[in-house]
Amino acid sequence: MVRERGGVTRRRSRRTVAAPRRKRNAEPLEALLARALERHSDGLPYATLDHDRARRLGAPEVVYAAGKTPEEVVGIARRIHERARRCLVTRAGERTLEALAGAFPRGRANPRARTFFVGRAPRPVGRVCVVSAGTSDAPVAEEAIETLRALGSRVERLVDVGVAGLHRILLRRPAVRRAHAVVVVAGMEGALPSVVGGLTSRPLFAVPTSVGYGTSFRGLAALLGMLNSCSPGVAVVNIDNGFGAAFAAHRVNLLVARARGTRKRSARSRSAR
Repeated sequence: MVRERGGVTRRRSRRTVAAPRRKRNAEPLEALLARALERHSDGLPYATLDHDRARRLGAPEVVYAAGKTPEEVVGIARRIHERARRCLVTRAGERTLEALAGAFPRGRANPRARTFFVGRAPRPVGRVCVVSAGTSDAPVAEEAIETLRALGSRVERLVDVGVAGLHRILLRRPAVRRAHAVVVVAGMEGALPSVVGGLTSRPLFAVPTSVGYGTSFRGLAALLGMLNSCSPGVAVVNIDNGFGAAFAAHRVNLLVARARGTRKRSARSRSAR
């Protein structure tokens, strides 16, 4: 008790901030992570798979086959398919594609894209437009298309509409504007994303390819040209990275499709009242 002026007394507060008590037998974070890793262990001496990725990112782990033996790729793909019921393999060479086709007879191989997909993809939603400047850019564009289909995006494709014949892309503007997101693949000087970026308000993901003559420096010229685009809203991925652009475009497409679905359900609910 503390006496104040005027004979009024007040009770002194004895409340203090209590330190958080540590639960008995609480496991350190390292132990918890080790147990989680052991629970998802596949017994593969050459890979530690992330089976939780589908929950976190919305899609299971994708197998990057370059640098792996065909046997390793098949082993990894089999484990992912067993857990996730679907698996996409990228950058697979001829021998790897043959091994995958033998292990998964119902799978879909795309030798030009160097991809292999096994399982059932999600039901296609929305629309992503994949635009390629020249036929020589097709392998990278195909990789983007296969990735989008495996993730569950509906795809519309425009082929060989580069800036050397500008009327070609101008005539196809409605297809670009119908899409929720656009992937533009181009080599040489990499000018096409700037042109398409000036024709649409849709999010645009530009992919420089290694197609071109000497001073293209295996795609560096296209990469720098795209990074210096004067068209606003052009996002650029690495050289020949059709997979990365497709994954980003799919996320945008999925968000738009979900938002439109929510609005439609709300409108139906209001009209039913």
